[in-house]
Amino acid sequence: MAPDGPRYGKQVSFWVLPGWSIPLTGARKKPSKSKKIMRKPVHFFKRVINGSLELIFQFDYDKGLIGIARSLGAVWSPKLRCWHIPYSNRNFQQARYAFGRVGKVNLNGIGPENPVVSIERRDRELIKGIRSRSAKALSARDKSNLRGYVKYLRGKVLSESTVRTYYIHILDFTIFLKGKPVAEIGNRDVERFVEEVCVKRRYAVSTHRQVISAIKQFSNFHPESGIKNLSLERPGKSRFLPTVLSKEEVVELLRNTRNTKHKAVLALLYSSGLRIGELIGLELNDIDMDRRQIFIRCGKGRKDRYVQMAESFRQLLQHYLMTYRPVRYFVEGKTEGRPYAATSVRSFLKRACKLAGIQKKVTPHTLRHSYATHLLEQGVDLRYIQELLGHSRPETTMIYTHVSKRDMLAIESPLDHILKQLSKSQNNSNNTSLSQDNY
Repeated sequence: MAPDGPRYGKQVSFWVLPGWSIPLTGARKKPSKSKKIMRKPVHFFKRVINGSLELIFQFDYDKGLIGIARSLGAVWSPKLRCWHIPYSNRNFQQARYAFGRVGKVNLNGIGPENPVVSIERRDRELIKGIRSRSAKALSARDKSNLRGYVKYLRGKVLSESTVRTYYIHILDFTIFLKGKPVAEIGNRDVERFVEEVCVKRRYAVSTHRQVISAIKQFSNFHPESGIKNLSLERPGKSRFLPTVLSKEEVVELLRNTRNTKHKAVLALLYSSGLRIGELIGLELNDIDMDRRQIFIRCGKGRKDRYVQMAESFRQLLQHYLMTYRPVRYFVEGKTEGRPYAATSVRSFLKRACKLAGIQKKVTPHTLRHSYATHLLEQGVDLRYIQELLGHSRPETTMIYTHVSKRDMLAIESPLDHILKQLSKSQNNSNNTSLSQDNY
C-alpha cells in the first residue's frame, strides 16, 4: 500500500504550531478540465488607471470570458467598459494562457517586459562571460600551471570552496598576464592586477582580501617567480552589523512557507542556527530524534559539534520524512541520494519573505543571526551561544551583543529623562509629550 503524502495525491495531515489556526500544508484538488469552446476574441491593452499601470481586457459580452476574467482577479470598470488587473509579466502570461485556451487573443503590440537586472548582477554575468572565453584561449602551459596550483591547494587540505575561490582569482591573474612566463612575473604585475582588475570591478573588501590570500599562495607555489618580499597587505575587514529578523517575522516567514520540504529547511536553519553548507551536507544518520541533537560533521574550520533540535520541530521533521522519504541527506534534490542545491534554498526563502511582507534583505545566514540574537535576548550565556554556533573565538559571538535589544531597551534616553523631570516639576499628572503645543 502506497504511503500517504502529496507524492501519491492523497490527503496528508496538517502541521500547526501552538496557537496557529492556519493549516500549513495539504493536498490540492486537481482542477477540473473544462471543454474547450471557441469564444469571441479578447483584446489586450495597457493603460494607466488611477496612477497605476493596468492590463485591460476588452471583449463582447460572454459569460465564459467574464468568468475567466474574474478568476484572474480582474475588476470591471463601468466607466471604461472593460476588465483590468495590475500589469505585470506574471499577470500578462496567466491572462494570455487563460484566454488563449478558449479563443483568439489580440495582444495589440504588448508583451512581457524584460526583467530588470541590477547593475551588480549584470556586471557579474559580464565578468563571468569574459572569464569563460579567455580561459579557453589560455596556452597549455598556463592550464598546466593552474592544475598544479589546484593540486597544491588541495594538498594543504583547504576546503573545496576555498580552493574554488582561490582558483578563480588566480585564473583572472593568469588571464591578465597574457601568457607571461611565471619566472618573469614581478611585484609590479601584482600591483597592476589589483589596480586594473580588482579596483575596476569594484570588488568588496572581503573579495579583495581573498585575492591577496590567493596570490600569496601562488607565490609560495612558484618560488621561481619574481614576486619577492612584496608587501601584500590585506585591507581591513569591514564590521557590518548582521541583519536580524524579529520573532514575529520568523513566525510569519514559516507561516507563509507552504511547501513541507521548504518549511522544514527554514525551520531547521533557524531553530538550530545552522550554516547553509552545514544544512546541505547534513545526513540523516547525524540526526538523533530521541536526544534531540544534531551532529554537525566537519563544519567551518573542519570542526565537529552538536546542536540542539527544537521540540516544536520534531513533528514537522517526522511529517517531512514520511512525505518525501530522503535516502541519505536531510534534504535532497530531484536525484535520490544527492544533496540539495544552496541556490534553491535562497530562491524559495526569497519567495517566502515576499509573501510574509518582510522588506529586509534576508539570506539563509540571516536565520542563523536571528537564532543567536534571540538566544542572547532570552538570557543564554555567550559561552553557550559560541559553542552552539561553532565559533572559534568569543569575539565573533560578541557581535550579537550589538544587535540584541534586551539591554538596549532598558536604557532610558536622555530626552525621556528630561521630559519626565519637567513633568514632575510642573506637577503634571500626565506625561509630558513632544506632541504637545508647548513643546
